[in-house]
Amino acid sequence: MSPVRRCSRTACGRPAVATLTYVYADSTAVLGPLATYAEPHCYDLCAEHSERLTAPRGWEVVRLSDSSGPARPSSDDLEALANAVREAARPQEREAGGSGARTADPMEVARRGHLRVLRSPDN
Repeated sequence: MSPVRRCSRTACGRPAVATLTYVYADSTAVLGPLATYAEPHCYDLCAEHSERLTAPRGWEVVRLSDSSGPARPSSDDLEALANAVREAARPQEREAGGSGARTADPMEVARRGHLRVLRSPDN
């Protein structure tokens, strides 16, 4: 079996570049970039057939823009992610006070990450 997916149109052996999906409830044909996996109710189309696609009368064709390659995180995205990880790993500051409790909640005894230790209501 060839690792390249082929156009679903009969007698067309060209490589697929787009995936066509029908949304019957909305009377819409959605044509987008080639799906990661071949789905049983989707049709892979070559460049020629995807350009010439028409929908049945009364149906709408939605063409999703094809980015020129897989979306890669930008440096801003990576920096924001790194900052979020640093913030989550940073030890929480304790309030100035004798008890060492972080919050004003009298029931909270200690905290580790997102978990809290609470006093028993009996005490």
